[in-house]
Amino acid sequence: MASSIPVKEEKLMDVRLGQLSSWIMIQDFTPKGIPGAFQRGYYQYYNKCVYVKKGGVAGISMVLTAYMLFNYRCCYRELRQEQLCKHH
Repeated sequence: MASSIPVKEEKLMDVRLGQLSSWIMIQDFTPKGIPGAFQRGYYQYYNKCVYVKKGGVAGISMVLTAYMLFNYRCCYRELRQEQLCKHH
């Protein structure tokens, strides 16, 4: 069954394996096209995960996880020093 959407406009996850090489060849890899691809990806993520009509646990848990990882990364050196001091 053929898709009614042109291959260029399909998202990567919707492209079949046989169409992958033609999909890659059609994409715009110019200096103007690459930021446009990142912008489209950002807006897709924003519309899917941030700007939701019905809020849920997923959005809040993503923010909390990112916050915890960021704080852990910032405090890793101090935590490592404490751990080493306790063992000696």
